Amino acid sequence: MTGNDSIDISQLSPEQRSALEQYTQVTAQDVKDAVPLLQRSQWNVQIAIAKFFDGEGPDPVAEALAAQNDIPRQAPRHENLQESLAASRSFGRPQPRARPDPAPRIVPQPQTTHRPPLLLAIIFAPFNYGYRAISTVFRTFMYIFTFLPASIRPRMITTSMTNGWKGTAGRRMLMPRDTAARFKREFEEEYGNTSLPFYEGGFAQALDLAKKDLKFLLIVLMSPEHDDTESFIRDSLLAPEVVSFINDPANNIILWGGNVLDSEAYQVAAEYNCTKFPFSCLVCLTPKEGSTRMSIVKRLVGPLSPSTYLAEIQTAINKYAPDLAGVRAERTAQEVARNLRTEQDSAYERSLARDRERARQRREAEAAAALAEKKAREEAEAAELRARQREQWRRWRATTIAPEPDAASKDVVRLALKMPDDSAGRIVRKFASSTTVEELYAFVECYDLLSNSEEDIDEKSDREPPEGYKHEYQFRIVSPMPRVVYEPDEKATLSGTIGRSGNLIIETIISEESDDDQDEEQ
Repeated sequence: MTGNDSIDISQLSPEQRSALEQYTQVTAQDVKDAVPLLQRSQWNVQIAIAKFFDGEGPDPVAEALAAQNDIPRQAPRHENLQESLAASRSFGRPQPRARPDPAPRIVPQPQTTHRPPLLLAIIFAPFNYGYRAISTVFRTFMYIFTFLPASIRPRMITTSMTNGWKGTAGRRMLMPRDTAARFKREFEEEYGNTSLPFYEGGFAQALDLAKKDLKFLLIVLMSPEHDDTESFIRDSLLAPEVVSFINDPANNIILWGGNVLDSEAYQVAAEYNCTKFPFSCLVCLTPKEGSTRMSIVKRLVGPLSPSTYLAEIQTAINKYAPDLAGVRAERTAQEVARNLRTEQDSAYERSLARDRERARQRREAEAAAALAEKKAREEAEAAELRARQREQWRRWRATTIAPEPDAASKDVVRLALKMPDDSAGRIVRKFASSTTVEELYAFVECYDLLSNSEEDIDEKSDREPPEGYKHEYQFRIVSPMPRVVYEPDEKATLSGTIGRSGNLIIETIISEESDDDQDEEQ
């Protein structure tokens, strides 16, 4: 059996034919090209497929055989000082920075109390009450013995009173803030009132503060049971140069300490891979690894001299400070842009509010002007209508006034009327004694019409009064001596009110509207 172009497949072993079949099924390559590639790959299907898709590089087997046959001889070195320095500079190129470990955010979990089943609780209730009674009596005696002088006080009581920092029993779990306050109080009781600025809060709050303010979080975990703890604290951590460096605001350091006997510090030690005490690590935001990623940039394990401890922290801070400065500048730029945008939006809103207020005032002014114009037009139309109705009423009323009695009539009232119009002057006229005062008013109102001829009155007068019109007289008739005002009464007669004769004056009544107009003109 032969293949393509003088490739005899029958000469291949069953394993080689199986490898060839697998290779051709994946790559669909011709047999004449597949067999040489498989031979160069020592009939390894995976290597052959990788060479087919990724490109065939130098053969490592052939290179190894060539290296065994051709052992290079070390040539004598002939170089000067300049070439040596250049070579050392080429070999001393900085390597890429290793990826730091993430710094997890740890929140202490509350202790859970598991209640036993009811049956077991009932069975062990006597033992529980007995243990409580014995422990209460024992604690009472221990408390009483504390008041004894130190020379005769039992050693066990003296030890239990003075091992607050190093005590391993009876450390009740507190809230993170209370735990931090207890740690600081015990630290100062053991090593004196130091100036280390321990953060009085939980670890999670300290980590969030360092992330928010772009600062370095220096974590110090201590085990009071460890032999090197006291020497490390007194010689290294409390060294003046270390304390001043931590307190320097320019270094942006937040110091958080914990006693691994507390639950929170123990969880931090477990999550941060603390294998030896005393333990310190430096945590900060690493924007190159992620915009919100907090990383452990330095671990300091075991006792260190103050100079070494400070140098390691300074090196780590100098390494990552430029990244934090860049993020800080970016945040500042974003804050400035946000404030500028807020001011622009506020200015736009104020301008828009002013424009709206002006538009509202303009609309109100236009509406007020339109309302005033409408009101003035309505008043003018009403005044014109009243004037037409008044004139119509005067023409009608002039036709209803009785004529002057003749000279032969005896039952008459003779009146002299002083008209307000100078052209009319003084009028003397006789009226029937039964004439009412209202008819006297009508006579004065229509005197200018009555002074015309009766034909003109008949032609110009209306036969009907205006509908819905009630006439109001704009004058009053008074008697000067004594002064008496006669109202237009339709029932009172002239003979019963004035008498047989009289001198009357016609006074014009000035309306309130006319007074207001005169005041405005003045």
